[in-house]
Amino acid sequence: LMRPLQGCRRRGVVVGTVTLCLAAGWALQTPGGVSLVVPQPNINATVAQNILLSVEYSCRGVATIEWKHVSSWGTTKIVEWKSGNYVNISTVYKDRVTTFENGSIELLNVGMRDAGYYFITVTEEHGSNTYGTIIVNVYEIIYEDLHFVAVLFAFLAAVSAILICFMWLCNKSLHLFQKKTTHKLTASTTEEIELETIEC
Repeated sequence: LMRPLQGCRRRGVVVGTVTLCLAAGWALQTPGGVSLVVPQPNINATVAQNILLSVEYSCRGVATIEWKHVSSWGTTKIVEWKSGNYVNISTVYKDRVTTFENGSIELLNVGMRDAGYYFITVTEEHGSNTYGTIIVNVYEIIYEDLHFVAVLFAFLAAVSAILICFMWLCNKSLHLFQKKTTHKLTASTTEEIELETIEC
């Protein structure tokens, strides 16, 4: 009974040691995979604004970065580049995209069609890759501005109407006050004239 147990233990130790050595060897030989961080996975923008699709990737080898845009209008490849090498920007996005070494891109002058999902794929030269997604919402600012202007106009019109009514009331009361004062003066002058006549 004791011999087979010892044999199992020895085999377990040998298998464990071999597995550990293989894992260490694999870790030393392979340049370690790719990691990707997306700090802001949801972006709200207004029309004509510039937006930064910020990411940060790291890998030991040379990486290829690719960005795609997916929306209700379809899927469009935006840009692809190899770190320290070529940059291939789609004709639709020429003059509208700036690329950065950390994998980020900046979109200039966004429109309503730029809303949707932005997918980044970072592929290492040895074949390992990683993915990230950023959701972009684009809003029209025109309607908000018109709404604000309409509310402001209505407020100013109401204030103007109140001021005009107030000025009219002030003018009316001043006019009545002047009429009463003139009537009193006339009455007192008439009384004085009558008194002088009586005295004579």
